[in-house]
Amino acid sequence: MGKRKVATTAEIDALGARTVKLGDKEIALFRLTDGEVLALENRCPHKGGKLSEGMVCGGTVHCPLHDWRIDLRTGSALEPDEGCTGVYGVEVDPASGAVYLLEE
Repeated sequence: MGKRKVATTAEIDALGARTVKLGDKEIALFRLTDGEVLALENRCPHKGGKLSEGMVCGGTVHCPLHDWRIDLRTGSALEPDEGCTGVYGVEVDPASGAVYLLEE
């Protein structure tokens, strides 16, 4: 498994997102208030809304199209909705703040 540097923590606002390309997929990087960075495919499982444009609340992001709540750790839609989006492993270098996407 490899890893690719895609950002730094300084480039992602707390409770915000940044998008990066990984092959033909667009990935959304989210930074929580505690500094944790999580990554999902930037596509809601419902109608394909860009999750990076949604509001982060706790460990979820609200899709901007229809307010579906997506768990940032599992990619699963929260009940009563159903569906899942891709989840990507992230590693953050605490010394430099470099954010890496883990690739299989």
